[in-house]
Amino acid sequence: MPAAGYFRETKNMQSTTTYGGAGAAPITHPHSGARNINARDGEIHPGEIAVGVVIGRASEYFDFFVYAIASVLVFPAVFFPWADRLEATLYSFTVFAFAFLARPLGTVIFMEIQKRFSREIKLTIALFLMGTCTVVISFLPTYGQIGMTSIVILSLMRIGQGVAQGGSWDGLPSLLALSAPENKRGWYAMLGQLAAPIGFLIAAGLFSYLLTNLSSDDFLVWGWRYPFFCAFTINVVALFARLRLVSTSEYSRLLDAHELDPAPVGELVKSQGSNIAIGALAALASYALFHLVTVFPLSWIQLYDTRPMDEFLQIQMWGAGLAAVAILASGYIADRVGRRTTLGTLAALIAIFSAFVPTLMDGGVAGQNTFILVGFTLLGLSYGQAAGAVTANFKQQYRYTGAALTSDLAWLVGAAFAPLVALGLSAHFGLGYVSLYLLSGAVGSLAALSLNRALEIRD
Repeated sequence: MPAAGYFRETKNMQSTTTYGGAGAAPITHPHSGARNINARDGEIHPGEIAVGVVIGRASEYFDFFVYAIASVLVFPAVFFPWADRLEATLYSFTVFAFAFLARPLGTVIFMEIQKRFSREIKLTIALFLMGTCTVVISFLPTYGQIGMTSIVILSLMRIGQGVAQGGSWDGLPSLLALSAPENKRGWYAMLGQLAAPIGFLIAAGLFSYLLTNLSSDDFLVWGWRYPFFCAFTINVVALFARLRLVSTSEYSRLLDAHELDPAPVGELVKSQGSNIAIGALAALASYALFHLVTVFPLSWIQLYDTRPMDEFLQIQMWGAGLAAVAILASGYIADRVGRRTTLGTLAALIAIFSAFVPTLMDGGVAGQNTFILVGFTLLGLSYGQAAGAVTANFKQQYRYTGAALTSDLAWLVGAAFAPLVALGLSAHFGLGYVSLYLLSGAVGSLAALSLNRALEIRD
C-alpha cells in the first residue's frame, strides 16, 4: 500500500507491537512519554526519519574519521616507532582496514541478535561495543610502554569497531527511501549521506585545533586521545537519540509494514547474491574516491611534503564543506535525471579526474588544494546517491538485510584498502598508479550500472 495511506491507517491500529519475532512478548505502546515523543497523531513523516538517519550516521562518521586521521598523524609514531615513516604508516593503514573486514561479520551476528531479542537491544549492544572500543583506544599504552601488546590490543579494538559498525544498522535509511515521496527519493536518499562531511568537519577541526595549539610532544603523548573521548561522548548521546526514534510503536509498525526485518543470510545470498554484488560495485567509484581525498592525501603530505598538517586539514575542511553542498545538489539532480544516471555520469567524471592526480598532487600548494577541493566536490555529487542506488532490485523481504550487506561489501571492496594501496603504489611506483587505481573504481561502477540496466531490460 502507498506510504501516505499507510500513515493514515496507523492512526486506527491497535497500539501493540511485537519485537524479536513471533515468539517474543508483545510490547504495549503507552500514549505518552518517550516512546510517543516523535509521533504526531500516529503519523511519521519522512523528515522525522531523516533526522534519525543524520543523527545516527553523523556520530558514526565522526568516530570513523577520528580513527582515520589518527592512523596518519598518530599511530605510526606511537604504535610503530621501530619502522621507518613509510612502513609505519602502511602498518597503520593495515590495522585501519581490519574494521571493514569485520563489518559484514558484525552485520550477520547482530541480525541474529535482533531476531532473538529486538532492534533496540541490538542497537544498544552495538553502540556500547563501539564506545567501549573507542575508550580503550583512548587509554591504550604506547608501543614504548607495553611493546607488541599495544598493537595487538589496537587491532582487536579496530576489529571490535568494525563488528559494532555492522551491528549498528537500524533500517532507518531503507525506511526513509521507502517512505519518501516518489518524486523526491533522490533528495531523501542524500540526507543520510550528509553525515559524512559533517563527521569529517568536526574530526578534522578538532585535530587541526590540537595540532595548532599543542607542541608535537604533547600532541603525541596525550593530545591525540582527546578526540577519542569526544567520540565516545557523542556515541552515548547518539545512542539515546536513535533509541528514542526506533523504539516508538509508530516506527516499529512502519518497519514491519515494509518488511524491514532480518532475513536469513544464506537464503539472501542464494536468492539475491547478484543484486548484492551489483549494488556494491555500482558505487565503487564513490567509495574509492572517499579515502583518496580524505585519508591518502594526509599521509602523502605527511611523508613527502613540508606543509603544516593543521593547515592541510583546514583545506580539507573547506573541501568537506563543498562536499556537503554537492550532496545537497545531488538530491536535486537525481530527482530529475535518475540516481543511476547520476552515478554513471559521476563515475565518468571521476575517471577523467583520475588522470590529473599526479599533476595536482605534485603541483605544490595550488595543485594540492585543487585536488582536494575538486575531489571533495565530485565525492559529494557521487556519494550523495551512492546509498541504495540499486537496492530497489531486492525483493521486499530481503531489503533490510540486503541493504546492510551491500553497504558492507561496498566499503570493503571500494574503501577498506584504498589508503594502503594508494600510499604503497605512490611510494614505490609513482602517483600515476593512484590514477589507475581510481580509474579502476570508476570503470567498475560503469560496468555494474550497465549490467544492472541490462538485467532490468531482460526481466
